[in-house]
Amino acid sequence: MEENTQYYETYEENLQREILKMCTSLGMLDGELLSSEDIDQKWKEWAPEYIAESLPEVNSYPEFAIACAGYAGMAVAHWWDQDWGRHHSARYESLHGSRGFDDMDEHIVQNILGFSLDSTEAKQIMNILLCCAQKATTFIQHEQIEHQTVKAFHIFARTVKVMFRTGAALELKRLGYKFQKIDLDRVSKNRLS
Repeated sequence: MEENTQYYETYEENLQREILKMCTSLGMLDGELLSSEDIDQKWKEWAPEYIAESLPEVNSYPEFAIACAGYAGMAVAHWWDQDWGRHHSARYESLHGSRGFDDMDEHIVQNILGFSLDSTEAKQIMNILLCCAQKATTFIQHEQIEHQTVKAFHIFARTVKVMFRTGAALELKRLGYKFQKIDLDRVSKNRLS
């Protein structure tokens, strides 16, 4: 069992690194995966519902089933920035559009992020998440996993987790967040004076 866990962790780390590298090369991230414990916690809460809803779509619409996790991450990051006190208890269903899971992407872009679907911003978001989902799909195919197995389930679960975190990072970057080095020695000296 420990061997399997290590395999899945390595898969997740490698996929996250490759997607981060791609997003950075496209100018969408700065080589860092922006994150927040609050946002990551929301994925832990929503993952079972997301996976149960998206898994049946994998055979027919693999990229959509994977990409929607990125949209969900963007929505949570947007809410986190906007008013986390109000949105921290949002239910997974709040991501659904009028057609449920089938138009989650459009609902999030329009009604949560606030972009019209034909805007430059919406097209950029849709393009980057499609590229990420295609990269993830290729990554899964390279694993040569038999469909509908326990291993396939775990790989899918790790893949959509990476997509959620990537979507959150993309939205945090778009909102102007960045990692900034702080000189703790300098901060403590200033407090002492």
